[in-house]
Amino acid sequence: MPASVQQKIIIEEIKEGVLILKGGDLRGVLMASSINFSLKSTEEQDALIMKYQSFLNSLDFPVQVLILSRHLTIDGYLAAIEQKRKEQTNELLKIQTAEYLDFIKNMVQVGNIMDQSFYVIVPLARVEKKEANLVEKLGLFQKPRNGETKSFDELKTQLWQRLEYVASGLAGMGIKSVPLNTEEITQLFYRMYNMGSKSVATMPAKE
Repeated sequence: MPASVQQKIIIEEIKEGVLILKGGDLRGVLMASSINFSLKSTEEQDALIMKYQSFLNSLDFPVQVLILSRHLTIDGYLAAIEQKRKEQTNELLKIQTAEYLDFIKNMVQVGNIMDQSFYVIVPLARVEKKEANLVEKLGLFQKPRNGETKSFDELKTQLWQRLEYVASGLAGMGIKSVPLNTEEITQLFYRMYNMGSKSVATMPAKE
């Protein structure tokens, strides 16, 4: 990675599923499912909006919603289907498989298939600033407080509490979410900084 790009990345380390920024602040990342809002009835849509509004109002810390969209390539999937077609001994199934392949190829050419992923980023400051009293605000008699520095384990515990709270709020709207581990966060940032590459669809491994 070029030095100019590295300078713009404010991440110092990814440790135990936690993003540690160069300033010492922490970030946790939840991967979230989605809801097809347009398929909901008007009443269901209104209820979801109210729940979302209530959830946001209950937060005493900011959150960031990240949506990654990229074109989906199914070349590997098509190759696997073609291989199965060649191995097929039943002529009728062979013809049906060929027709299915043509249908999928045409659909991909006509449609613009995108792969979308949704994430919620939850922050935690390494140094917690305390609310100053009137004397401290005026700068009289006392030195200003710089805050209290906590250990990584203490900060991680606090961050996890926030992640659990956010996950619970999302669950109330029917959105499932899970925290990303170190490897998954690393892969996420690789995707973000390599947006030119396509998301690849593969056939699930046979048990």
